Amino acid sequence: MEITSTKLSIKEKVGYGLGDTASHFVWDMVGFWILIFYTDTFGISAAAAGTIMLIARVWDMVSDPLMGIIADRTTTKWGKFRPYILWMAVPYSILAVLTFTTPDLGATGKIIYAGVTYFLLMTVFTAINLPYSSLGAVMTSDSYERAGLNSYRFVFAFIGQLIVTGSALTLALYFGNGDTAQGYQYTLILFAVISFLLFMITFKTTKERVQPPKEQQQNLKEDLRNLFKNKPWVILFFVGIISFVMFAMQNLSIAYYFKYYMGNEENVQLFNVIGTLALIVGIPFSKPLAIKFGKRNVFLASSLISGFFFILLYLPSAENIISIYVLNILAKLTYAPAVPLLWTMIADTADYSEWKNERRSTGLVFSAATFAQKAGWGIGGALAGWLLALYQFIPNAEQSATALTGIKLMISVFPGILYMFCAVLLYFYTIDHKTCIVMQKDLELRRINSISNANN
Repeated sequence: MEITSTKLSIKEKVGYGLGDTASHFVWDMVGFWILIFYTDTFGISAAAAGTIMLIARVWDMVSDPLMGIIADRTTTKWGKFRPYILWMAVPYSILAVLTFTTPDLGATGKIIYAGVTYFLLMTVFTAINLPYSSLGAVMTSDSYERAGLNSYRFVFAFIGQLIVTGSALTLALYFGNGDTAQGYQYTLILFAVISFLLFMITFKTTKERVQPPKEQQQNLKEDLRNLFKNKPWVILFFVGIISFVMFAMQNLSIAYYFKYYMGNEENVQLFNVIGTLALIVGIPFSKPLAIKFGKRNVFLASSLISGFFFILLYLPSAENIISIYVLNILAKLTYAPAVPLLWTMIADTADYSEWKNERRSTGLVFSAATFAQKAGWGIGGALAGWLLALYQFIPNAEQSATALTGIKLMISVFPGILYMFCAVLLYFYTIDHKTCIVMQKDLELRRINSISNANN
């Protein structure tokens, strides 16, 4: 019998982490560049782009839990979750390229093309990223080993983000040679190939160990009922949505901030690189801080302190570059320890549901995380597009004082307040260190007894 609280090897942690590097080669192109690509290169309005992002979220309300249900019911020689990394890597890469391709269509045709490709990309993102995220919960049952695994995951995730946010514009200029549409397309071809190769490494180097109780029968109605009775899960569901609304609004607005407020579009890459380096420096503190103070408390404090620094970003003038960079570094350093904890705590809620109800539905539980991620990005992207329209933004033109004020608010005050509100929700989260230990021991004992009974 394999002990499910296995201490994971560095090779397996790195292999798992590279899967999020793969995701970020595409996801950060969407997260940082797609809105300005749609308005300034593709040629549709900010309001239309924002609406496309929001409409796609309606489908996510179906596709995310559906994918979780499908993954939980998948049985292959590779496990429940790993095979989707193998099966979906090619469609994910192809759709990424198509999403950043500019066809020769009229105004209406472009909106339809953008909507369809974005919709399909987000669907395939669910099909690969939900199983990938769920995989981290079944590689080991040790909650703090998962925290360490997720620290590796997000260090490698932000290495991907570092490359994308630090090089995308430069690569687009190089490949485009004056044609930004071609530049974006060729850049995505490069990133898509790298993404595919890294997903293959993740598939080859990881292993699933935690299985549902052997006597568990399929009962979707009961799984859904247990999910919505799971108070810690419900809290993290809303924390995830609010967090990703904040991330999306800020990340999508930064390119506008540098192009139109700072007056230097390419400097956004340096700003993003420095911020991402701060995240990479801060993430390794996640596990030791969680062990010392508890996961909830670290996440709560991070939300308050980081949110405050984000709000302060509104104050510096365009000439006060040092203050802008310092505040960004402080915000990212204090935000970093919380990044792995959302996913670790989601895994804890899967254990909590099994502990309380003697049923495990890891994929369904993690559908909350991927839905929150995409719903947050969709809502945040829609808000960014609509706010640009509200503040009278005009693409590729000198902006009014009203538009510049709106852009400043979107990278500072609005996301800062949203992130601080997460602390209010986290106050009611109840899975503490003692509960994690009790759950782990009880579940290990149940699994041993289940195997013994099956062998008798």
